[in-house]
Amino acid sequence: MCGIVGLLVKNQKMRANIGELMMPMLIGMTERGPDSAGMAVFTAPVGAKELKFSLYAPSMVFNWQNLVQELVTQHNTQASISVQGNHAILVTTLEVSLVKTWLKQAYPNVHLLSVGHAIDVYKDIGLPADVAKRYNLPHVTGTHLVGHTRMATESAVTPAHAHPFTAGQDWCLVHNGSLSNAHSLRRKLEYEGIEFETDNDTEAACRFLEWRMREGDDLEAALNQGFEELDGFFTLLMGTKDQLALVRDPYGCKPAIIAEHDDYVAIASEFRALAHLPDIKNAKVFEPSPKEMYVWKL
Repeated sequence: MCGIVGLLVKNQKMRANIGELMMPMLIGMTERGPDSAGMAVFTAPVGAKELKFSLYAPSMVFNWQNLVQELVTQHNTQASISVQGNHAILVTTLEVSLVKTWLKQAYPNVHLLSVGHAIDVYKDIGLPADVAKRYNLPHVTGTHLVGHTRMATESAVTPAHAHPFTAGQDWCLVHNGSLSNAHSLRRKLEYEGIEFETDNDTEAACRFLEWRMREGDDLEAALNQGFEELDGFFTLLMGTKDQLALVRDPYGCKPAIIAEHDDYVAIASEFRALAHLPDIKNAKVFEPSPKEMYVWKL
């Protein structure tokens, strides 16, 4: 059992407070996921030639300035870094493959959480309230976000196993449920050249959709293929640079609730995570249907 939350803010005046609005949503799902928590927030994009790399280090006293200085010196480039505990957002014009290769060689203990123009990812073990405080999540700003609280049922409780999972650029996924064919999917995808970082069944779903989109599917086509290939019970919430998307399995076994308002769209596993939102009484609140795709764009 896990908790999912999502928030897309249409009212530009409210975007500076998206972290504050998110906090009760994430904490409200604590009973569904006390092991770990995470969030992907989509912020103002960096320059057209730049990319952001969300990084995680094993220690709160990690020397991030040394990392960025080595990167600048060795590649004769410019880069900047913003630090929040053992997480950091690296901004550079270097190619993704070059940064990934360099990190593996120079800093093998630093984990790459996401890549994109707008996405920042934070995730760690602990109660959702503790994780949010640790990384100052109540004060994040942005247009939309995806969050998750985890209760581990099929793999270890580690930062790497926490959600969100990411693939490509500016794309993330959180999951409530379980897949019975995650290992067979993994074997199939590894044969196709897809690399895995954990044994989490959610990563199998993430990599499957990554593979389908790599093969030319758009997100809707990839998800329709997922209804055929993903065996189990699931509610999947995804974020891209300009939208949120939600699907439930054909049986609708895992809960979800949506609130559509003129100012925002909010999604959660249970309504109590939405009850605090501004003017919620005038929102359209409904349960999404099984095997349907719901998409909201900025």
